Amino acid sequence: MRTSNQKRRTNETDITLELNLDGTGKTEISTGVGFFDHMLTALGRHSGFDLSVNAKGDLDVDGHHTIEDVGIVLGQAFKEAIGDKVGITRYGTATIPMDEALAQASIDISGRAYLVFDADFSAGLIGALDTQMIAEFFRAFATNAEITLHINLLYGENDHHRAEAIFKAFAHALKKAAKVDGDTLLSTKGTL
Repeated sequence: MRTSNQKRRTNETDITLELNLDGTGKTEISTGVGFFDHMLTALGRHSGFDLSVNAKGDLDVDGHHTIEDVGIVLGQAFKEAIGDKVGITRYGTATIPMDEALAQASIDISGRAYLVFDADFSAGLIGALDTQMIAEFFRAFATNAEITLHINLLYGENDHHRAEAIFKAFAHALKKAAKVDGDTLLSTKGTL
């Protein structure tokens, strides 16, 4: 099974995370940042990955360390769970609407970390989530998962809808890229 259990403890955060890429979308999320919990729940449900996250962080400072460190740990878990990448589709793209908002995510499970994040928000906060941290979460994930990730918010007015469209597009693109549909490595180099 393509699974990973991760722990990360620093002076700023204490995180345990479980990931099953071949799950059914079951989630158990607790980060102390309500809207972030909502987005991680959507990520698990829409990717079909089972995801458990228990994060305690220095929220008295702000949510930065908690959100970034969850991205780090989730990226590490994904890299471990995806394994040698033999048979995976490798690429995935999804364009997802959320009411008036439309977002697109494209992924290459390439072994090369890169993020293009083309989205902005009109408010500084969605609930208790600092909107600047959305890009930081995806940067931490892409770097630690060693994937290439492009996220484009095509349009939208409501920041809640914008963020939710982004997370759901990411989930569907990741699900497609991680799908096993063969028994060879999709690379002319012979390695990813």
